Amino acid sequence: MKNPVSPRSAATERVSWRKDIAAFQHSDVRRSAWQLINTLVPYLALWVLMVLSLRVSYWLTLALAIPAGGFLIRAFIIFHDCGHGSFFASKTANDVTGVILGLLAFTPYYSWRHSHALHHASAADLDRRGVGDVWLMTMAEYRAAPLLTRIAYRVFRFPPVTFGLGPLFMFLGSHRFPNPTDGKRERIGVWATNLALAGILVLASFTIGWKAYVLIQLPIIWVGGMTGIWLFYVQHNFEGAYWAKHTQWDYVTAALQGSSFYRLPAVLQWFTGNIGFHHIHHLSPRVPNYFLQPCHEASALFQQVKPITLLSSLRSLKLRLWDEERRQLVGFPHG
Repeated sequence: MKNPVSPRSAATERVSWRKDIAAFQHSDVRRSAWQLINTLVPYLALWVLMVLSLRVSYWLTLALAIPAGGFLIRAFIIFHDCGHGSFFASKTANDVTGVILGLLAFTPYYSWRHSHALHHASAADLDRRGVGDVWLMTMAEYRAAPLLTRIAYRVFRFPPVTFGLGPLFMFLGSHRFPNPTDGKRERIGVWATNLALAGILVLASFTIGWKAYVLIQLPIIWVGGMTGIWLFYVQHNFEGAYWAKHTQWDYVTAALQGSSFYRLPAVLQWFTGNIGFHHIHHLSPRVPNYFLQPCHEASALFQQVKPITLLSSLRSLKLRLWDEERRQLVGFPHG
């Protein structure tokens, strides 16, 4: 099933989408400030309630971890906007806010910003996979791969691993080490983040106790991380998704057809910071999250993008490989 948006020439598209999106490529300091308040205050309040709930029942603590994980996702979206320089007009304000929110999300700001920029430059490009994206093999690559590689890929693409163990591996494990492509600032940022997190753990040990800290923080990270990985997964792995060789790759088509429009219920859209309008975000990362929906609604071109829903997005779980002959995502071959 193909997306109904027909790719036009880059020159034709540029006139249309650049004009439609230009009015939304700026931050609003009052909206940004209010978003920080209505995200961080409830998150910190829930953290305090979780500390108190340990005296009552750990089941209550785990129940509170669900909304706390939701607010952590929202904080990560703000962190994400800071990385794109879109949340505040000031670069310094973006960087300071991003570094602080990165501590909440156990994510080093400068290293993540670098890898995410590479993701934006190469999304849906078959020849530039591998940095800041979900591991995707083509059908031909999978068939030609050694047995151990095929097994590793199947394990990686097994939902309980991807969305169950994946968040803990990513936020507690892989984010603790610099990426091979990191520069000096990015490497320093990783180790500084680790040092700050260690300091938080020491502080917690002298206040609420390290065990209480782990019992609270671990489920929050797991809930928020699982949701975040799911969002990132479905943003580029869905029925009708566009992928192309670099010589045939087109930026506008990659955004409108290679990035999903994930239509979520209002409450989930709020907690996920409008990131379901991912086709707009990939056209212009300079649009802050609170302007993504207005930008989408202001353009007939953007509204042609077929949305996916919570129900239809579940079908993406069966899509594991890119079939270059059929030019679509498919499941694993039988036999």
